[in-house]
Amino acid sequence: MLQVLLITSLKTKRWIVPKGWPVEGLSPGECAAKEAREEAGVMGPVAATALGHYRYKKLRKTGEILPCEVHVYAMQVTDRKKNWREKRARESAWCTVNEALGHLREAGLRRLLLKFARLASKA
Repeated sequence: MLQVLLITSLKTKRWIVPKGWPVEGLSPGECAAKEAREEAGVMGPVAATALGHYRYKKLRKTGEILPCEVHVYAMQVTDRKKNWREKRARESAWCTVNEALGHLREAGLRRLLLKFARLASKA
């Protein structure tokens, strides 16, 4: 059965998937793997291409609202560390697709999760 790992954001504590900023010298997929390791302690192969993307508005510490575009990559989790950088700062939960859809607020992320579930069911 397909499961999705959700984590909480640092400030608002809403449920999200691991995500971060581009890192010079790393491919987008490598950045996705790095963020998943730092934010959720998970490791495994990452898809070569993104499932898609969604947009949201990030509220910065300065009060500035920054429009962001998140490219989402699927990862087959093969291992999880006992400790990782942000373990104490975030909650995490393995969910079924329906449970994850009930937790997610961003419509674009919900749309990508449904797309991923459809693709996984055909594999």
